Parts: sequence; C-alpha cells; structure tokens
Amino acid sequence: MRVCVFCGSSAGKSPAYRNAAVALGELLAREKIGLVYGGATVGLMGVVADTVKKNGGNVIGVIPESLVAREIAHRGLSELRVVQSMHERKATMAELSDAFVAMPGGIGTLEELFEIWTWSVLGLHQKPCALFDVEGFYTQLTSFLDFTVEQGFLKPVHRALLRMESDPVRLLAALREPLPEGAATGKWIGPGQT
Repeated sequence: MRVCVFCGSSAGKSPAYRNAAVALGELLAREKIGLVYGGATVGLMGVVADTVKKNGGNVIGVIPESLVAREIAHRGLSELRVVQSMHERKATMAELSDAFVAMPGGIGTLEELFEIWTWSVLGLHQKPCALFDVEGFYTQLTSFLDFTVEQGFLKPVHRALLRMESDPVRLLAALREPLPEGAATGKWIGPGQT
C-alpha cells in the first residue's frame, strides 16, 4: 500500500505540525506503507519524507522541473520522479497511490486535496481521502464544507468521502475503511436533487 501525503512546503508556526509529520512518517514506515509526496526537502514535506526514510520505509517523490530548485528536490529518496508540469505531478501521484492524506499546508495542499477529492466524487477513482487535523487545523474548513451540504452544493454522501482524524493511528484506520455506499457514482446534484 502507498499513501500520498499532501502538506506544506513550510513547517508552519506550531511545533505540533512538525511533530505530527514525524508521527505519521514513523507510523507509515512501521506499517510498511509507502509514502508518495511532492518530492521536496523543505517544510512538512521534507519532515515526513525524511522520517519515513530514516525508519526504513519507501518514499517516492514527484516534483515538476520548475520546482526542483525552488522546493529543493530531495535526492535521498527511494525514487524521485521529475515531471514536466503540476498537472503531471498530480496525475502521477494519484496513479502511484492507494489513499490520500492532507496534512496542514497552504493553497497548494488545498488545491491538491480538492482535486483528488473531486476525482473521487466524479467516480474517477475509488481511493480514500482524509484530512490529518493537527490541532484543529481543518476545523473551519470542515465547517464550511458542511455548510456547502446545507446549501445544496454538495451531497452528504460525497461529503462523507473526505474523512478527518487528529490521530495518525485512527487516520490510517479510516483510510482502510470502505468508501461510503453510493458515494463514487460520478453523479452531480441536479435539478430537484439534494
């Protein structure tokens, strides 16, 4: 099994974010779950990759040529794939992974998460997606997502595709659970539907 982790190219202000990246990396290595991530040495990306490698795990990084210098491509991985574009990066990461986790991060992390979750809603894949909610980082986002359900822009079954846990052990357990029944139908909300 391989888990794709989306996370910040910075470490954030709270030490809890770095600690969570270490805890997740150690758990992935211990469980013999491979890591797929954005291929950088910096920020939480570097922390989770270094931790998995340090503990004997397998790490595949995927980075576009344009970011090799900016994000400082990690040369100490099991495998580093340098691709042509951000689109190719995301497609490659999706293809290589069996599940997806978003740790704290910025707009790049959110963009990656929302695209892969959208693909799930559209039925393009049936792989679990989850938020690693470190110190309530995603609480306001999930409140907004619940509001989109209330307002009829997101079906409850599709909202249920995005799980959230604050503990890495429970997070991996959530990724192993079956997807909600009827979630990956590829059907949108249409006239008269909620």
